[in-house]
Order: sequence, then structure tokens, then C-alpha cells
Amino acid sequence: MTSQQVILRRVTPVLVYGRPILVFAGMICAIAVMLTRNYAIYLTGTILLFTSMIFDLIDGWFSDRFSPNPTFAELADLIMDRVVYSIIFPLVAVGMMWRLLFVSPAHSRLELFHAIFVLIICVTVLVRNNFAHFMRGFALRYGQETELRELTRLRTIVAAPLGLLLYVHAFYVPFIDAGPHYLTIYAVIEKLGNLPLRNLFIIEILFLIINFGSIAGYCRKYGRYCLDEICLDNNLLRRRILSVFPNTLTAMNAIMGLLAVFFAYQGKITESYLLLIGAAVFDKLDGAMARKLGLTEPLPGVTKGHITFGGIMDDIADGISFCIAPAWIFYIVFANHPNIDISSLPAGTVAIVYALAGIVRLIYFTLDKNSIPGMFKGLPTPAAALFVTSPLVVLAHITGSEQDWCRLVGFFSFGLLIFTSILMNFYPIKYLHMGRFMDRNPKFMWSTLTLLIIFVFTPWFGYFAFFLMLLYIFSPVLSYKIDPATAAREGKET
Repeated sequence: MTSQQVILRRVTPVLVYGRPILVFAGMICAIAVMLTRNYAIYLTGTILLFTSMIFDLIDGWFSDRFSPNPTFAELADLIMDRVVYSIIFPLVAVGMMWRLLFVSPAHSRLELFHAIFVLIICVTVLVRNNFAHFMRGFALRYGQETELRELTRLRTIVAAPLGLLLYVHAFYVPFIDAGPHYLTIYAVIEKLGNLPLRNLFIIEILFLIINFGSIAGYCRKYGRYCLDEICLDNNLLRRRILSVFPNTLTAMNAIMGLLAVFFAYQGKITESYLLLIGAAVFDKLDGAMARKLGLTEPLPGVTKGHITFGGIMDDIADGISFCIAPAWIFYIVFANHPNIDISSLPAGTVAIVYALAGIVRLIYFTLDKNSIPGMFKGLPTPAAALFVTSPLVVLAHITGSEQDWCRLVGFFSFGLLIFTSILMNFYPIKYLHMGRFMDRNPKFMWSTLTLLIIFVFTPWFGYFAFFLMLLYIFSPVLSYKIDPATAAREGKET
């Protein structure tokens, strides 16, 4: 073994086991900041957490290559993650409340909601960590090697930077001149500490969706091993327990839709659109999980009913998120718009027509006895919801000096809602199941998500989202050639 390899092996434990020490020291600094409001202590805590974040991003690479026991190193890394996140996320939740009380005593309702939202993220992170540990334990007991899925990797990459960002924002102390050696660092920290709530909400919503998606991924992959020990040979009990997982995802679908309406009331249309994307993700995951767990097939000796409780619950959630919520958001935007030409349009009537058309589409989908696997008859409601709300994101970013463009986008959005209501119930057109298509083409899925994340921080996000949905609207021109057996397949193409 070369001297370089010896040094690298010694560096690995420092990277893996040094993170909790750095984060704990950052917590002490945060407590001192709350007591003293000293900017030097705040800067020290920020540097400590930044160093911990760097360790988190590179320790896995060192562990794989230079640790004498890679399996033990991976286990140690997972334990360190749990320790670090158990410190940092409750800390920033407390910090957000402290900021409201002592830094922004005249806070707005939106700032209060943001502090509560950070608390929800904190709870979600801790629940996800413990749930992942629980599921991995069952998998290892049955001799199943655990593996990192894409959502788990993405969640690991995002968690540490988000923790640092929330720390910087929660404990921000205004700069006091203390010499030129602080100026450059504080110029960056000041921008992060005063980051607009809109940008913070976007990042946090994406992180929340990733965490729930990671939980769903663990259920989908390792749920069977857990139930083998709990249920033994009781298939009915097994099925009832299994149904909890997709039903929970279905409930999250509805919750995302309701949150989208709430954000629209606050004038946060981009955030509302992201939440509708989250609802579509959960709608995709609950169906995939139900099929993966065998819940779509009847028990031996039991006649399969066409209408099931899970199907009804899924239709209710879809009705909330993709029929009622988009119509409600449309009405909120138009009724409160400052342009008199837009606000005077009969938005309420058209919104009701859209919601009813979507509900009719869901009823037809449930009762249709001649469904085509992997294909939809008529435009599916999740795609319709994302299609009609994307111009509203554009409308929300148009400035007061662009009145002609504003009126054009407003009238276009109004007509688009009517057109989409018809397209949802025009059943001769066959649309590809986009969720399964992405499963078969992961490169396409991740490139699209990457572009969405990039564009969401720009004024062009609404245009890009509309362009993507427009491609899907015209996709039957090509997708009609795809064999239904291929369209129904969920795995990666080989």
C-alpha cells in the first residue's frame, strides 16, 4: 500500500465521524447567537456547517475506495447521517421560530406559515430516516442487499445543503464592520440569509416531495420482507396492511392539491404549480406501488370487483388535486387580477365547467370496462391540470408595463381551460401513460426534472412547463404506434 493510500484511508474516518462533531459545534454557536446575537459566532457556526456539508458530499466517495471495510463504512455513514440530521433539522425549526420572535417581531402571516412549514420538513426528515432504517433492517434479515435508488441519492445530496441554507436564514445576524477579512464571506452569507421566501418555499417543496418519494421507494422495494414476518400466512391481513401504503400516497396526492390552493391564495402561483407536480408524482407512485405489491390482483378464489375502495379513494384524490384545485387556482388568479379586462371574465363559470368535466373524465375512467393497458382514453386529469395552470404561472410574472401581453395571456388561459375540458372527455384520442414511460426511460426523466429545477428559479419556468405539456398534448401523433404491451411496462427498457 502506497503512502498516499495510507493517508487517504486515515482521512476517511475523519470525514465520516467528524460531521457530528462539526454539526454539534454549529448547534452550540446557534444557541450562542440566540442569546447574544453576535455576528462573529454566527459566522463561525455557518463555516462549521459548511465544512460538515462538504464532508457529507465527499465521504461516500472516500469510503468506497479507501476504507478497509466498505460495508462497515457505508453503515457508519448512514448512522452519521441520522445523527447529523437529528441535530440540524430540529435546530433550524427552533431557529425559524426565534427569528420570528426576536428578529422579525412584526412578521407577516406568510413568514409564520414558512416557519411552520420548516417544522413539517423537520418532522418529515426524521420520520423518513427512521423508516428507512427500519425497512433496511428487514431487507438485510432476509439476505437482500440494500441499494440506493435515484430518489434516495438525490435526497442525500440535497439534505445537507438545505440544512445549511435554513441555518443561514434562521440565525442570520446583520453585519457589523469588523475589518475587511469578513466582508467577502458576509457578502455571500447576507444574500442567503435574506433569500426571498418564494425561493425558500420552492427549494423546500422540492425537498419535501423528494423525501416522500424516497419513503414510497422503500415501501415499494422492501415492503414485502416486512410483511412476511408480521403476517406469516394470513394473506387477508397482509393485503389490508399493504393497502395502507398506496392509500397514504393517495392521501398525500389530495393534500398537495389543497396546499396548492392555499399557496394560490397567497399569490404564490409558481409554488402552487410545483405542488400540483408533487400531486402528480404521488398519483404515479400510488398506482405503481399498488401494482408492485400485488394489490391490483384479487386473492385466490375471490372474484375481482371492478370498483374497489382504493380506486374510489384514488378518484377522490384526483378530483381534489387535478379537477377542483386547478379550477380554484384559475378562479383565484382571474378574480384578483388587477387588469380589469381579465378580472371581468366569467372565470367562476368556466372553472366550474372544468372541474365538472374532470370529474366526468374520472368517472368514465373508473367505469370503463375496455381500458387499454398503458394508455389513457382522452387527456388524463393530471396532465390537464398541469397544462391549464402553466399559463397562470406566466400570467403571475407579467409586470404592469406589459398590459397587452397580459391581456393576451389572460384570454389564452381562459380559452385553454375550455379547450382542455373538451379534450379530457374526447375519448378517441389515446394518450401514453407518462409515468410508465419515464420508468422505462430514466435518462429522459432525470434530464426533464433537472431542466424543471433549473427553470423554476427563472422567469421562464411557466413557458418551459407549458412547452413540455404542449408536447404531451400532441404526443398521440407518434405514441399511437406504440404497442400497448410496451406502454404498460414499468421497468427500464433493455
